[in-house]
Amino acid sequence: MPRVFISSRTLVSAALSLLLTRLCCSSPPVPEVPLIAARFGTKTRYEDMNQQLLRDILFVNRSVLKAPAEQRCSPVHVTAVIRHGSRYPTQKNIRRIQSLAELVRTESPTGSVLDHWVMWFTQDMDGQLVEKGRDDLRHLAKRLAILFPSLLMEENFRQRRISFLSSSKHRCLSSVEAFQQGLQQHWNQHDFVYSHKVDDELMRFFERCRYYVEGVENNHTALMEVEKFKHGEEMEGVRRRMANRLGLPLQRLTPDLVEAAFFLCSYELSIKSVHSPWCFLFDDNDAKVLEYKLDLKQYWKRSHGHGINSLSSCPLFHHIFRTLDRAGRPRRSTEASPEPASIQVGHAETLLPLLALLGLYKEQAPPTSHNYNTQHGRSFRSSRLVPYAANLLFVLYDCQRGPRVQMLLNETPLRFPGLEEDAPLYRDVRVTYRHLLDGCDFHKECKGPTGNRTPNTEL
Repeated sequence: MPRVFISSRTLVSAALSLLLTRLCCSSPPVPEVPLIAARFGTKTRYEDMNQQLLRDILFVNRSVLKAPAEQRCSPVHVTAVIRHGSRYPTQKNIRRIQSLAELVRTESPTGSVLDHWVMWFTQDMDGQLVEKGRDDLRHLAKRLAILFPSLLMEENFRQRRISFLSSSKHRCLSSVEAFQQGLQQHWNQHDFVYSHKVDDELMRFFERCRYYVEGVENNHTALMEVEKFKHGEEMEGVRRRMANRLGLPLQRLTPDLVEAAFFLCSYELSIKSVHSPWCFLFDDNDAKVLEYKLDLKQYWKRSHGHGINSLSSCPLFHHIFRTLDRAGRPRRSTEASPEPASIQVGHAETLLPLLALLGLYKEQAPPTSHNYNTQHGRSFRSSRLVPYAANLLFVLYDCQRGPRVQMLLNETPLRFPGLEEDAPLYRDVRVTYRHLLDGCDFHKECKGPTGNRTPNTEL
């Protein structure tokens, strides 16, 4: 098969065509993004999952609040579990990127769109939040303040009635500070002192669950489906096509390096807002395969793949419902009102187990290494669930017939499993999760079924 190169002339022609299209278009300019921008899994930009935000980053759809109008409901509390914003690659991925860049520099023929690309990632970046990531949280804060003006209001912030929790990771600490900056900018005030508490028991529960760490995190058999797909025919096809486009010997381009190129496309978009030349190595079918590989990893490592994945999030689950209990409890006139908002900043690894514990996005036929062709309509897509700045909201309403609660994922209504209303009675939600509210013992679950012995390596 002849090798196919993407020439500089082709790229220039494409750029001129794009420019002419923009000049003749009367709609407001939208930053040009790769067609595969919504397929980067946990490395997806938030606005690529919420297209309105590409045109107006402060767009708010108030109709997403679904409390029954006839019951004169008003929001009295919101708990937000938020993922940090866009970040640099971790050291592991930076090393892969360096290896790929060196391979292309030394062995790929000239004439490629990558001829003028310069390696700019350094080891000290290691997962740090970038300025775009700070903007992610500032903009989210402003949108939520517009959506919940009576809760995220300046007086509540000044009186420290809004609580802020964060993981100890630097990218989360920077994110929770940026969220508070966003509120400050929304109120046009600049004299606040930021405050937050670090709570890894809630935001990084997965590190403290021994059965999860030994049985999944450090157990090579737990992700066997991922490994099989990584070396299967679909991934092999992507690897072969990428090698042809770069003019590289197939044996020199490993699956990890293919993924590194895919990540390079995503990082340059999420960090610099540019359409990276690395993106031209993949068409949509390639991106679908790589997205599936990323989803397999998240499903088996963080979601429904193994029971302990979700059960490890019991501390956060209980904390959320204790907070909602306090906010919805009848009070005497002399009692202090509950906090109007709780903002909790963590990771994709914080949100995915919690979503699984809530019974959400469980596939009837789990994704495996063998059923790629039947999984195109799957609901479990990490790009949509946990992009940068992903957020899961629990909104408690005071209504005439009793408190109601609504979930929103990434500012979109989300129903509780088995309940027909968007904002059901809170007591009905508690009944739905009674088995977890009365059980879900973190310490018991994290010992595993064999007590103090090593967890079952086959899980």
